[in-house]
Amino acid sequence: MTEAVYDYTRQDATGATCTAHAWAKVPPPLTRLQREELKARAAALLKAKNAVLVAHYYVEDDLQDLALETGGCVADSLEMARFGRDHASQTLVVAGVRFMGESAKILSPDKRVLMPDLDATCSLDLGCPPDDFAAFCDAHPDRQVVVYANTSAAVKARADWMVTSSCALAIVQHLKDQGQKVLWAPDKHLGRYIQEHTGADMLLWNGACIVHDEFRATELELLKAEHPGAMVLVHPESPEAVVNLADVVGSTSQMLKAVVDGAAKEYIVATDNQIMHRMRQLAPGKTLIEAPTAGNSATCKSCAHCPWMAMNGLQGVIDCLEQGSGEIHVDPVVGRAAVRCIDRMLDFVAKNPSALAPRVQGMVRGIGAA
Repeated sequence: MTEAVYDYTRQDATGATCTAHAWAKVPPPLTRLQREELKARAAALLKAKNAVLVAHYYVEDDLQDLALETGGCVADSLEMARFGRDHASQTLVVAGVRFMGESAKILSPDKRVLMPDLDATCSLDLGCPPDDFAAFCDAHPDRQVVVYANTSAAVKARADWMVTSSCALAIVQHLKDQGQKVLWAPDKHLGRYIQEHTGADMLLWNGACIVHDEFRATELELLKAEHPGAMVLVHPESPEAVVNLADVVGSTSQMLKAVVDGAAKEYIVATDNQIMHRMRQLAPGKTLIEAPTAGNSATCKSCAHCPWMAMNGLQGVIDCLEQGSGEIHVDPVVGRAAVRCIDRMLDFVAKNPSALAPRVQGMVRGIGAA
């Protein structure tokens, strides 16, 4: 059982897509009347253009509500991929980050895919440049290449499998059972978590999510002490010490299910805080508490929101539908290569429904779910 880390140091964004630039492009706050007017315009345009809105749990409340109110969906990346592929609409509006729009285009090459802001990207995507990653793969030809959904179309084109956090454990376990060694990218925390729970021989790319990487175990322990009855929900992209404090480790949809089904009254949530909007809608009687992060300063304890997700707004939806801006294009050759690893994941999940792992409770080091 081996675990190696490929040390790639350029995982921070630079230039036009840096975090500071992303925050600068966050849509300005709106009054209630402005929000209602923009939502009505966006809904009318979706209907007129025969388009459907697919939104991630991490985008703003209004976009999540608009998607649900107009026949779209609010979901994690796996459900977004399946919904866009299977929906009859020929125009998909993807409210999320760029790799999600690319995945939608890869699965539906004949559909038009629009995004509210094409500059909305992801630190994991930025930290895994296609040429460098291809060279890394070429240096280890004996390994199955497994990439997380948070990667570019070009990186997916180089992969054997794409996975999401909801099915990654099952797919890597499947590969291990076949005697395969794995080259994993890009999130080192999720890779370590999977390696620990499957015992697979994995070589890890050194990437991290700028949101989940900021959660801190020391602060979480203090918060747990203040709320001893709270259930702690942690996304596996978080650091190991944070994961070890969790009652539930899982994808966004699994964390949401934990709140809806859970018997606890309070939940400490260690993922992007925008998911709490959907949690409050589906479990209105539960108390939700943001897990503490390192934040932007010594006084910031809850800064867990992706700056690129925050770039999505109602005006962006209107603009892309009215002007055709924000259209996603994927080179057909790259798309045909990339679709193989996505289809392989979707086929595996369809044939193995249990691959969408239930929430994991009671972590025991070296054993897994207790």
